[in-house]
Formats: sequence, C-alpha cells, structure tokens
Amino acid sequence: MNYIKDISLLDPNGTYSYTDYLLWQFEEKIELLKGKIFKMSPAPNLKHQRISWQMGLILGVFFKKKPCSVFSAPFDVRLYDSKKSEKASKEIHTVVQPDLCIICDKAKLDEQGCVGAPDLIVEILSKGNTEKEMKIKYELYEESGVLEYWVIYPYEENLLRFVLNEKQKYELKQIYTTNDVVTTPLFPELCVNLEEVFTEE
Repeated sequence: MNYIKDISLLDPNGTYSYTDYLLWQFEEKIELLKGKIFKMSPAPNLKHQRISWQMGLILGVFFKKKPCSVFSAPFDVRLYDSKKSEKASKEIHTVVQPDLCIICDKAKLDEQGCVGAPDLIVEILSKGNTEKEMKIKYELYEESGVLEYWVIYPYEENLLRFVLNEKQKYELKQIYTTNDVVTTPLFPELCVNLEEVFTEE
C-alpha cells in the first residue's frame, strides 16, 4: 500500500472516498465531507473539553449496561445517503468525527468505527468551525438518517435539539439554556441537566 504522509500531496479540490482516507497518515486531523477534505479545528480549548467530558460522563453513566453505546472523538463515523441504493452506498465519501455519538445497532460497529447513521450525534461548536462546514454536516446527518442532532454553543451555553421528522428532514424541536434539562423520546429515561454540562468546576 502507498500511504500518503503529507497532506500537501492531495488535491484540495479533489473528490476522495473512504478507500483513499485509509491511506492517509499525516499529522493533520481531517474529516471527509461529501468527498471533500475539511481540516479539523486545532486541539479544542478548555471550555469545549469540559463540556465534552461532562456530557460524555452523563451519557456514559446512563447507557452503562444498556444496549446502546456512547463514543467520543476521535472516532470515525462513515456516512452514506440513506436514499441511495445499497450498491451506491458501497463507495463512502463521508467520514466524520462527532464530539459524541450514540449507536444502538451493534451491526454498524466494526474495528474502524461506525458505518451508517448513529441514533444521536452531539457536536460542540468551536471557534474554528466554519458556517460552510456546519451547514454541510447538518445536511449530511439529515441525509444519512441520524435521528437526533444536538448542537451545543459553548459560549452562549445553549443546546439546539434537531429531530428527523417523517419527511426525513430536521425540525428544531427546542432550544435549551443553562437551567434546562434535555430530554428526548428516543431515550425516555435520559435527563441531561445542562447546568452540570456547562459547569466550570
């Protein structure tokens, strides 16, 4: 195999697949969004990491000894358009690393990570996230059938909960703030106290 160890050897305007992704061994962390290379933000700051750890801890405790699993970045999630045929989905052009994701279908897990849509994805925005990147991810998660998508704004201390409707489109179900408790019909017993998530202690 001819591994690529320098990102400058790739065409920034090229279109790549998961097959190509497996040959990349450079230091830069990247995601593959619809075949296009997106460099990930530098190492997340302290606030981002605290929120990720607190949210991960709450979800981890809740899902312990339950059939669903919680994973945190770096963890490769390979997505395909759920509207396409199985044959068309063989060539995967999207590999993302959500901050947190919950996967209930064990058949989607392999040694490389997850193939197919997680049930729930949590993304914590960083200052380095671009509007283009976030728009593409929103569309990708919607297209691939991620049932719920939670977006956390660390500095505003808000959480937006998007839910896939019967038309396979996201609806903004609720905006939560620091004093709220997030719940979801996906996991009726789950209660996420945002005061705990956003605490800096």
